[in-house]
Amino acid sequence: MNDFIIKYIKTFEMIGVIMRIVSFTLVSWLGPESPFLFVWIFNTLDAILLSWCAILKKDKAYTVLNLFWILVGIVGILRASGLLH
Repeated sequence: MNDFIIKYIKTFEMIGVIMRIVSFTLVSWLGPESPFLFVWIFNTLDAILLSWCAILKKDKAYTVLNLFWILVGIVGILRASGLLH
């Protein structure tokens, strides 16, 4: 799987970036009416994708940044689903 990701890494990175833009755009446009659980899940999936790319590229700064976003995403998912108050 890593070989496939490496072969198309620029495409996967662009998909991850577009996913992040979409999730933040939803929150910006819809405000309190945003589907927060969906946004957090979507944002966490893009962080996983971008982390994977950064790890394969051995880019420590973007690895740390996107692993951080995964942790933030997990907290956001738990809060939006009501499992964490």
